[in-house]
Amino acid sequence: MNALVNFLKQSDIFYGLTPTQLELVANLCQDVTFPAGETIFKESSSSKELYVIAQGDVEILINPRAIQATPESGGETVITKLRRGQSFGEVALVGEGLRSASARAGEKDTRLLVIQRDKLLMLCETYPQLGYRLMYNLAADLAIKMRNADLRIREQLLHRPDESARAESLDRNT
Repeated sequence: MNALVNFLKQSDIFYGLTPTQLELVANLCQDVTFPAGETIFKESSSSKELYVIAQGDVEILINPRAIQATPESGGETVITKLRRGQSFGEVALVGEGLRSASARAGEKDTRLLVIQRDKLLMLCETYPQLGYRLMYNLAADLAIKMRNADLRIREQLLHRPDESARAESLDRNT
């Protein structure tokens, strides 16, 4: 249990929790290993767990066909790769909706700590200081992820060839 507490202490989402609070969280963790390339969850599946990467890495994927059915849109596209100490599935703590992306174990076996939403929320309600710190860290983590996504979107929009210029070029050539 001590090794798990030490690991949680190094994870961003549990930053600032006391050793006792970390032990309470560690008691909720289920240690699960996924073989390389195995799907952890699929896009549009129900969302009820928080995951923390203990070993290996996780690819987060989206299916472009879900919003745009074109011949060019193939299968799933990796949008980011998460590493040891990072968490995913945080939105499940805020609301039980459908997942907006898929998650897959990386190139090596991946060990995850899985925490059930209901149990973690009950712990937060029972220990408000723990809950405040966890939700503060969660908000900071999600803000960073949103900023990174915003920068990626801006980069794609700025570096995408101008659609109207391409259409004019095609008109002149016909």
